[in-house]
Amino acid sequence: MLELSGSETAPFYPSLMTKSRKQRPSSPKSAIARKYPASLSRFARSLLHECRRLKPGDRGDTIVVAVSGGADSVALLLGLDELVCAGKIDVEIVVAHLNHKLRGEASDADARWVKSLATRLGHRAVIRSSDIKGRARKSKDNLEQAARRGRYEFLGRVAKSHKAGFVLTAHTMNDQAETILLNLIRGSGANGLGGIEPLRALQADSEIVLARPLLSWAQRADTESFCRSKSVNYREDQMNFDENFTRVRVRRELLPLLARFNPRFIETITRSAEILREDSLALEAAARRLLDLASGQDDGRADKLRTDLLLVAPSALRRRALRQWLSGHRGGLRRIEHAHVVAIEKLLMSPKSGRAVELPGGATAFRKEGVLHFRLRQKASMT
Repeated sequence: MLELSGSETAPFYPSLMTKSRKQRPSSPKSAIARKYPASLSRFARSLLHECRRLKPGDRGDTIVVAVSGGADSVALLLGLDELVCAGKIDVEIVVAHLNHKLRGEASDADARWVKSLATRLGHRAVIRSSDIKGRARKSKDNLEQAARRGRYEFLGRVAKSHKAGFVLTAHTMNDQAETILLNLIRGSGANGLGGIEPLRALQADSEIVLARPLLSWAQRADTESFCRSKSVNYREDQMNFDENFTRVRVRRELLPLLARFNPRFIETITRSAEILREDSLALEAAARRLLDLASGQDDGRADKLRTDLLLVAPSALRRRALRQWLSGHRGGLRRIEHAHVVAIEKLLMSPKSGRAVELPGGATAFRKEGVLHFRLRQKASMT
């Protein structure tokens, strides 16, 4: 199965901490939840530590937990359930599962299993299906990209329908290491090498927050061990062993090789990603200020930029500002590559006016005298 688990200094997650706990009706099938001992498990204590890093604020008491059925997402659900039963957090959990229909009966069995687990724990479950293969054909994405987009759109709908301000996914340090290595192989810049963000908006312009509370401390061995300690099985996705997928080869070949050089490689690369994300946040803020100055507007969304102000900035800031400018007009940076940004940068430096750069999705960037312009050529999806 394509698992939902496998992206700041002081991550901010949903407002889980509370002094009092609502009384919830017990479920006759919630036998798993009632087996927890008086003291918290080590896994639950670590998860609680992440909750205690929250800032105060009332963001509602319903959270959506994405559960694929794999060890990581099942462990997250069990850990949250343990904290709820122990009175350590006060939330209503909604379990969300999207059946990708990629493996026939096995996909259907995963969906039934997740619903059964949620019922046994006494939580609501929302189970839906989607034709990911058809989506991939239509969008020209690969299966992994199409599945990811489908999942987050589904999670957004579930959160909105249940008035939940937060969606939690179970990405671990292993997922972080795999993602960073994949981005390095593909030639990503600092943003890509910063890996998965622990906290971000679920979708552009969305008030729903996506949080990954296992990302900074849990590894796959931890989630598998925790599930076994609770006598709860988890689902195995045979696609996670299919080495036709680059991520699987990174997981099964590259990471074990790197561990021979550094047994703590996963922890090391996760720490490096945190440093790069902090640096990127500072650079992004400086680039936004440059964009505001060059556009003459506080939101940097003007379709015209002064080239003289862009040219005096360091290249690293100038390119970030250009990416922000393109993203603001296109609704994202999908299909925008480094070569496009470099080409626009060359426009700024060219002594000739009137030259243009054609952009994916039907848009043009061109320079006229001392001004850089953005122009849509047609109505087309550019995200």
